[in-house]
Amino acid sequence: MATRLTLLDASFPGRPAFDTAVSRAVLRDVAHGKRGETLRLYVPDDVLAFSTTDLRRPGFSDAVRAARSAGFDAALRLAGGSAAVFTRQTLAFAWCTPEREPRAGIHARFEKVAGWIARALGSLGVDARVGEVPGAYCPGDYSVNARGAVKLMGVGQRIVQGAAHTGGVLVVAGADRIREPLVPVYDALDYDYDPTTTGAVEDEVAGVGVAEVRAALLAALAEGASADYELEDGVLTPDTLEQAARYETSHTLPEIPPADAKGADAG
Repeated sequence: MATRLTLLDASFPGRPAFDTAVSRAVLRDVAHGKRGETLRLYVPDDVLAFSTTDLRRPGFSDAVRAARSAGFDAALRLAGGSAAVFTRQTLAFAWCTPEREPRAGIHARFEKVAGWIARALGSLGVDARVGEVPGAYCPGDYSVNARGAVKLMGVGQRIVQGAAHTGGVLVVAGADRIREPLVPVYDALDYDYDPTTTGAVEDEVAGVGVAEVRAALLAALAEGASADYELEDGVLTPDTLEQAARYETSHTLPEIPPADAKGADAG
């Protein structure tokens, strides 16, 4: 029997921290039984999403300044990993599942999401594979790459009592827009990064855009080998949005003065 999967596509341009907070509020809803399994699949705003691991790095302030100098807002992401770039030429996803023992299913959820995205990209003609590309940003065994050479999708998880969030970003076009801020950001954070490992779906199959990739992702859910999911459109309730507003501050990164101004103040 197919599992009912609720789809949400709302995004919040100009409010990157709120966008993250919405996914966190949906996760809370699922954990409390207010929603069933839910997938947000949406076009995000331009933002450089940092993790709590990044937050603890000595160069974090410089990294945030570098992101903003490159024209990106900065926010604290919901899932783990390391800094990742979201743009209007990417697709963000946040898959929230009710879980009795969320920690026990971490690898299974990673495998499911990576396999779903690789299958969808394969249907478009991409030589999509699951696995880490050495030198890629936010490295992980469940990244999706093209030809074993360039990363297309990164994924992370957050677990709470009763539910799990598996979320990330798929780069559809504009790989240069991903590379440019990551070079100074990863330099500031003292992470290894090879810009040539960053790719985009459009570079693999010309003419494929966000709409085509989104359609392929939904088709891969509804028309998979086992027809696992029955898809239905959903909405964000006022209660969910109110909860997201309460979470927003915790995902907002403060303005950081220029390094020279900081030095002048200290003197």
